[in-house]
Amino acid sequence: MRDATLFIGDLHLDPEVRPATVALFLAFLRGPARDAARLYILGDLFEAWVGDDDNSPGYEPILAGLRELAASGVPTAFICGNRDFLAGTLFGERSGCELLSDPSPIVLNGLPTLLTHGDRLCTDDNEHMQFRAHVAQPQVRAAFLTRPLAERQAEARALRRRSEEHKQNKPEAIMDVNPGAVQAALAEHGARLMIHGHTHRPALHGDPVERAVVGDWGECGSVLRCTPGGVLELLRLHPDMTVETVVTAPLPGTNA
Repeated sequence: MRDATLFIGDLHLDPEVRPATVALFLAFLRGPARDAARLYILGDLFEAWVGDDDNSPGYEPILAGLRELAASGVPTAFICGNRDFLAGTLFGERSGCELLSDPSPIVLNGLPTLLTHGDRLCTDDNEHMQFRAHVAQPQVRAAFLTRPLAERQAEARALRRRSEEHKQNKPEAIMDVNPGAVQAALAEHGARLMIHGHTHRPALHGDPVERAVVGDWGECGSVLRCTPGGVLELLRLHPDMTVETVVTAPLPGTNA
C-alpha cells in the first residue's frame, strides 16, 4: 500500500568518487521508495550535471533506477539544485522525473507547502547569489552547453574545488538561509510550510513546524517522510535499509 510522501535532496551523486552513496540511493529506489505515494527530489541529486547530453556510464544506473521507480507507479518530481541546474527536458525523459520550477507550491495533506532547493534563500552569501545570477542568464547557459562535454566536465570539477576552498573561509551563518527570505517566500506563495535542502542542516524548525530541511547523503541517507496522518518524520537511512527516526512533528493545523 502506497502511503507516505517522501522528500530527499543533496545526494551529490558521483559514481567515480562516491560509489557507496550511489549504491545506497539505488537500494533506496528499489526498497523504501517503492512504498511511497510520491517522491520529491529537491536538487543536487548529482555532484555535477553539465548537460543532458552527458552519457557517462556511471549515470545510467541512476537514471534507470529513477525510471523504474516511476514505472512502478511512484510519481517522482525533481527541482534543480545549484549543482544540477542544467538538468532539462531530456533529463526528465531519461529519468522519468517530472521537472518542477524552483520554488514550487504544492498541497501536502491539505496544507499549502512551498518546495525549493534552498540556495535562493541564502541571501547573506553574496558570492553565491552573484553566481546564481550569472548562471541564470540564458546566454551564459547556452554558451556553456556549446562547449565539448569533456571541457564542461573539467570546468565543473574546477568549480567544485574552488567552491570547497571558498567555504573554508566563509562564516557558517552566511551559508544558512536568511529568516527574512524564508518569510517573504512563504508570504508570496501563501504557504504555511517550506521544505528545502542545500544547507546540509537537517531539522524541523518552528512550533508548529514552519520549515523542514532535508539532509545530505553520505554513508547514510536523509529522508523526510510525511505520513497520511499528517506527521513529518525526519529519518536517517542506513546502508542495510534500516531506518532511524531523528525527529518528528505534526503538520501545522493537524491533530496528529
